[in-house]
Amino acid sequence: MTDKKVVFLDIDGTILDENKQLPKSTRDAVSKLQANNINVAIATGRAPFMFKELREELKINSFVSFNGSYVVFEGQKISGSPLDSDRLLELEKDAWYKEHPMVFLDHETGRANHGNHPLIQESMGSLKMAHPPHDESFHKQRDIYQALLFCEDGHELHYRDNHLGFDYIRWHEKAIDVLPPGGSKAKGIEAVLERLGISLENSYAFGDGLNDLEMLRYVGTGVAMGNAVEEAKKAANLETDHVGNDGIHKALVELGLIKA
Repeated sequence: MTDKKVVFLDIDGTILDENKQLPKSTRDAVSKLQANNINVAIATGRAPFMFKELREELKINSFVSFNGSYVVFEGQKISGSPLDSDRLLELEKDAWYKEHPMVFLDHETGRANHGNHPLIQESMGSLKMAHPPHDESFHKQRDIYQALLFCEDGHELHYRDNHLGFDYIRWHEKAIDVLPPGGSKAKGIEAVLERLGISLENSYAFGDGLNDLEMLRYVGTGVAMGNAVEEAKKAANLETDHVGNDGIHKALVELGLIKA
């Protein structure tokens, strides 16, 4: 095992603030890590095409996307776990009956099975993203690494009870991620650590949401943002300041990974 270190960064609420802006202190912190020969990777629930410009801006070529279902190391895919296609069609049929729209994502793009649906518009709008184009056959022709199911809080219990072939994580008050069973950012991070030959104790992760819990518990040092949900703060080893108040930079200085 090498004695090198790696830092994994969530995007929404961690790299980007509530306005989906990148704080200058975070950009500077990533540059300092890279100058110190510390590996930096993104770990997000987003699809790869949703954060291409951010990767380019930060010069980050390794990432865990789709909450661990699609992993890239130095520009090359090293792990992928698509959703079971037959079970996905069964889930969609049930969701259609309940008038819950869905979006289906591969690593390059995404499509919705409804056109201009208000639940999709509101949820995707919170990410500063447009409503995906309408295509009811998109997910029947390719590997789908993650689906988004749009429903009010509590309605996901029906799917958890009746469609056991998936895991479900709420990321918006009106939207949940549909993942392969056992899928998590921690699984993706495991693949990156193996490729890098870095020990678990030399891994760090920053996050703020419910889909970060496994990651924060798994790495050597988990850091929760000051704006994180309480569950993430309890799962982490360390709590830092708010994303908009230099939280990432402050924690990296405290951990001795960069200088102020």
